[in-house]
Amino acid sequence: MTTDLSTKYMGLTLKSPLIASSSGLTNDLHRIQEMEGKGIGAVVLKSIFEEQILAETEKLIQHNESEKMQTFSGAFSNIVQSKSYQYEEAYAYISNFAKEQTLADYLTFIRDVKKNVSIPIIASINCVSSYNWHYFARRIQEAGADAIELNIYLLPTQLQTDGISYEKTYFEIIEAVKKQVNIPVALKLGFYFSGLSKTVIELSNSGIDALVLFNRPYTPDIDIDKFEITATRIYSSEYEYAHTMRWLAILSGRLGCDLAAATGVHDYKAAIKQLLAGADAIQIASVLYEKGLDAITEMLKGIKIWMETKNYSCISDFKGKMNQVNIENPASYERVQFMKLYSKII
Repeated sequence: MTTDLSTKYMGLTLKSPLIASSSGLTNDLHRIQEMEGKGIGAVVLKSIFEEQILAETEKLIQHNESEKMQTFSGAFSNIVQSKSYQYEEAYAYISNFAKEQTLADYLTFIRDVKKNVSIPIIASINCVSSYNWHYFARRIQEAGADAIELNIYLLPTQLQTDGISYEKTYFEIIEAVKKQVNIPVALKLGFYFSGLSKTVIELSNSGIDALVLFNRPYTPDIDIDKFEITATRIYSSEYEYAHTMRWLAILSGRLGCDLAAATGVHDYKAAIKQLLAGADAIQIASVLYEKGLDAITEMLKGIKIWMETKNYSCISDFKGKMNQVNIENPASYERVQFMKLYSKII
């Protein structure tokens, strides 16, 4: 029996369901080529970060006489020296320069990668506000990217801001970007919503082509000896897949777009579980750092052997087989079921 590992994601044909998610590993052409050779289905390039652009803008404001700025244009120094210039105009000038510098390198990288690989290449924009991402999206499409992933993670820490205001930002970004491009757009999001299921369903009907559940943000820790804020473990653990799997299973079959699983997939078994829960594709990163790029080959080999054992010829034969819509006991994915099990243990 022939086993076909290909799948469809956002209308793109992937030779396998594994996608290399945005990371430092996807910021290098040679590594991307190696990933392609080992069977990766698509690659999400390292993100452009909104904070990166804003930081560069502030840096240029503070060092307006820098060589870099003078090389770009002598006009700015003239504006600064003029007593009549408007601060808002100067700031806009610098901001546009910062955007162009950041974007130029990214666009060049997209073009280089597209010339040298045949798998789908997904650009990534990391957003924390509604900013003017439509501008970036249009240029990214022109550079040849096959799709765009909007990585949005808004931590609801502002005491005076309600949940609706946070959620509104997601829809504003999606609307602005979708107006500018006709390539597929995915939204990678976290789980800090007052009503996760309802919000995700609404987002899936916003015109977005796929949702990626979930992004893994920076999480602070405290050094109790130095009294400093540090970072917790950067890489995901092999146990984190279960959180994503639960929500995939609950939402699969109820959304108006595709679904990709992210975070905690470290072996073929976890990958199969995400597919059974309803994922159209699976993003991996931490396992590639910890085990190397050969992990791609090993995971695909494990999936293929399992499919042959179960007499599945293609991914669609079993995708979503274990989501909440299709199982006999839908409540098994809900928290109340856990409480029953916990009560037995104690």
